[in-house]
Amino acid sequence: MALPVIANENNATTAAKSRSADSAASRVLPSHRVPKTPGAPASKPPKATRTAGPSTKPSTTRPSAKKPQTTTPTPSVPTVPTVDSDEAGPAVAGPCSGVVIKPSDDAQSIINAKPAGTTFCFAAGVHRIAQTLRPKADQVLASADRAVLSGSVPLTGWAKSSANWVVRGALPAAYGMSGQCEDNKANVCYLREQVFVDGTHLTRVASASAVSDGSFYADYAANAIYVGSNPAGHAVEMSKTATAIESGATGVVVRGLTIEHFASAPQAGALVSGPGWKVTANDVRWNHAVGVMLVKANNTKVDKNLIHHNGQLGLGQYSSAAASVTRNVISSNNTDGFWIADWESGGIKSTRSSGTVSGNVIKANLGIGMWADVADDGRVISSNQIVGNAADGIRFEISRNGTIENNTVSGNGFGTGRGSGTSLWDGGGININTSSGVTVSGNKVSGNVNGITIQSRTRGTGPWGTYLLRDIRVSGNTIEMTSGTQATGMVQNSGSPIPAGEVVFSGNKYVLDALGAQRFAMAGTKLTAAGWRDAGLDTVGSFLAN
Repeated sequence: MALPVIANENNATTAAKSRSADSAASRVLPSHRVPKTPGAPASKPPKATRTAGPSTKPSTTRPSAKKPQTTTPTPSVPTVPTVDSDEAGPAVAGPCSGVVIKPSDDAQSIINAKPAGTTFCFAAGVHRIAQTLRPKADQVLASADRAVLSGSVPLTGWAKSSANWVVRGALPAAYGMSGQCEDNKANVCYLREQVFVDGTHLTRVASASAVSDGSFYADYAANAIYVGSNPAGHAVEMSKTATAIESGATGVVVRGLTIEHFASAPQAGALVSGPGWKVTANDVRWNHAVGVMLVKANNTKVDKNLIHHNGQLGLGQYSSAAASVTRNVISSNNTDGFWIADWESGGIKSTRSSGTVSGNVIKANLGIGMWADVADDGRVISSNQIVGNAADGIRFEISRNGTIENNTVSGNGFGTGRGSGTSLWDGGGININTSSGVTVSGNKVSGNVNGITIQSRTRGTGPWGTYLLRDIRVSGNTIEMTSGTQATGMVQNSGSPIPAGEVVFSGNKYVLDALGAQRFAMAGTKLTAAGWRDAGLDTVGSFLAN
């Protein structure tokens, strides 16, 4: 059974902002021709920029109060690979040679009958998965024909009911609530069954009277589903099976499959990887909770997948060492209304794990782009394009030994909803929260709700003792803050003050609307560029009026 990504150890922030994530992403992303699904954002390629970097040598003495420079060489901007449907997903799966599984076959029976190491090739078409597929060690589950694994069942026998249409008998028994919803009054995000009409995802509402075109209501007590449009002549489906593929066996390969419409519980995955797996070139979409979940999945590789429009989170990693997440497009996740600001919704969430997240496009997710939280140790986040996510672009929280480098982080933190805010307590493009041994370097951070936010909070203890903000190095980044209340700086609560010298800003380039603008802050005091330097912060950095 899948374990949760996070044990909910103190919600850290309340940061949901006020602009469409999809809109922000569409202005700056490379071409991404995903399959035609509702809500997929359009996108355009960014313009390449060639620049040269300044010295990043930190200063150990307090500077004189001279006016900041207005011109300076520009630090290098990382080159982020373009990943689109021609470079990720089933289009790059390659051939498959092995035991053929047809849509009419009982896939698990065929898998059970063959030994470890067998390759299975799923033929073209929709394979309705009524029970979770559990591969043996080193087996390959693949398709060269864009086979679809679906966890849904057709809904038939509709009858008119007042202004709506109703079908009965398809729902499971009522079950308890888990997770936290953006709408914490209706609290319906945890309900797992989704309804699709001709492949279009309907929005769940909390009562039959609220049903309209494009929405549905599930009455578990009466075992009835209501929709607002006449379903006659349309294919109506309900997600029912919880998980497509899950096994503790080692060395499994999952390649070239489309995995959709699975009724996964909050914090559980449609595809749940074991140790040493290779999850490559799949399209994982429109599942209720997490698209791809790594649970005790040491040394697993997740590469070149399209992971999008899942109900809660694109990818989760729990208690998995040395996992590699590379060259994926992780976009438009949290379709089912989980809390945007602070409950495991959005792009990627990792807990008690290590490994590399590199070369991905993480865009337009209704939540945090990349979140390392609760005892991650040795996490590398590098060369990703993290754009237009509704909360922080990157959040590194109560973890240690992190490297955040050469990422492009833009347009994040402008979602709307519960817990919205624009202060440094609410996050930013990159947010370091009560962590230790973190290096932030070579990133391009622009147009986020805030630039780089350093937070020191009272967060209790973890596997290596009390969580503290210590040994943070921020150098060689380009940080653009030219509008709104954008700022870069540090905040602390009374129980967790930041000791002198534990946070070093050095050799960054700041692009501001004006040198006199108060775009910096230290422990509640707003500062101009000159004040930031006078406080002993970034004495070798450069400041440019835009």
